[in-house]
Amino acid sequence: MTTTTAVRPTPPRPAPDGKRPTGSRAKAWATRAPLLPALVFLIVVTQLPFVATLVISFFDWNSLKPDQRHFTGFANYGSVFTDPALRDSVLTTVLLTATVVIVSVVLGLAFALLLDRTFFGRGFVRTLLITPFLIVPVSAALLWKHALYNPEYGLFNGALTWFGNLFGIDSMVQPEWTSEMPLMAVAAALVWQWTPFMMLILLAGLQSRPAEMMEAARLDGAGAWQMFRFLTLPHLRRYLELGVLLGSVYIVQNFDAVFTITAGGLGTANLPYTVYETFYRAHEYGLASAVGVVVVIGTVIIATFALRVVSSLFREEASRA
Repeated sequence: MTTTTAVRPTPPRPAPDGKRPTGSRAKAWATRAPLLPALVFLIVVTQLPFVATLVISFFDWNSLKPDQRHFTGFANYGSVFTDPALRDSVLTTVLLTATVVIVSVVLGLAFALLLDRTFFGRGFVRTLLITPFLIVPVSAALLWKHALYNPEYGLFNGALTWFGNLFGIDSMVQPEWTSEMPLMAVAAALVWQWTPFMMLILLAGLQSRPAEMMEAARLDGAGAWQMFRFLTLPHLRRYLELGVLLGSVYIVQNFDAVFTITAGGLGTANLPYTVYETFYRAHEYGLASAVGVVVVIGTVIIATFALRVVSSLFREEASRA
């Protein structure tokens, strides 16, 4: 009887000086080399302009008075939080972002629960609900401004007139939507466009629920509200957090709706629009750069939380698999 003994391969010995072998280093560089052009392009396009913006933010720099440019330190950042107009734009940004995100998440959850059911034409309804998110932001803002909000031929006032005629009311109120409720007008347009985004995220979360758990709860006599409160909602917690964080990242930078619908007037100027006004109209390069840096820092903080939520989602899915 012959016994064969498996011979284990001998691992490569490290170099005597503790350095990685030349062949290993060459292989590592060969693996990274295709990524270098993309990395260089990313640095040139994003990081160098940000560094330039950061440097300019420390100067009192008006393009109409180039000879009077001088270093001011953090004075521009102090103006961002102490100047009444800039402080109001910060508050408007927070209020607009919070309103749009909360309403979009609630509506997105309602539509996701609807589409999670099986009914005739579900694919067509899903396509219709996704469509607003696919429209170019400027086109969506123009649609709301002219086709819906216009006091003379807009759909909203037309519907009010139709209801007035239906119930015999001759003097039906015809509101000026963008002037009487400007911030609500901007928020409604953004909610319409971002609700499909929230719906897609939450629908993915609903379709990842364990079917066995839901069936067991149904057999145990749990009602629809109990299943939603104690099973569906806890399961959707990570997806809700992800939707809130990603929505906040994008909406806090929104410029199109504010510029197109109200042109930043009547208390609707948010931080991105303030950067535009300060840079292109007031020609205050230093102050505009400081506002831009504040926006970027806030966005990075929100994005960091979003990435952590995404990582935790992936870890949960990997542990279940």
